[in-house]
Amino acid sequence: MFARFLPQEGDFFTLFSRHAELMVNCSLELAALIADPAQAQARAHAVKTLETEADGITRETVHLLHKTFITPLDRFDIHQLITRMDDILDLMEDVAQLVVLYDLKTVPDEARALSDLCVQCAQEVRAAVDLLPSMKRSEEILGLCQGIDRLETEADHVMRAGIARMFREESDARQLIKVKEMIELLEAVTDRCEDVANIIEGIVLENA
Repeated sequence: MFARFLPQEGDFFTLFSRHAELMVNCSLELAALIADPAQAQARAHAVKTLETEADGITRETVHLLHKTFITPLDRFDIHQLITRMDDILDLMEDVAQLVVLYDLKTVPDEARALSDLCVQCAQEVRAAVDLLPSMKRSEEILGLCQGIDRLETEADHVMRAGIARMFREESDARQLIKVKEMIELLEAVTDRCEDVANIIEGIVLENA
């Protein structure tokens, strides 16, 4: 009875795209922070601002989901996609705050490589999300998801190699602990991007 008073289909795809754009911008700010830790305070503030804005879009999406009767995708998929995307920005903020709190003055080359991979993953997620309204381009979307998987594998290799090198070369135990945590968080960003790619892949396979 009450269903006829509810919106029939919300503009979820626009919300996804807005969120993904913030994700890319956040990854660029994080990469700039890693490239120049002297800018950590300002860059971390920018990352926090973007993460907060993304949180707002996540809440808006969940609110719309609750008040929309007929949705363009499975309701569970919509909720999973937006919350897993939000996890990516949360981790990016964790990395930025870690650099500030630990007062890291220098970072290893592996951290810069990982931050660049985070940017690439975020850009691929954005591209896939932007194509979701066009299921006729399913092969292109699936190709982007496979690309994210390859980037995550590369990030895993970079992380392992970086940690192994630091254990061999870093004599300051406190510095080792700090940088190891940062590198692991950066790699975790690519893990969450892969999670999102898996969700998108599932959506495509169900709806194409």
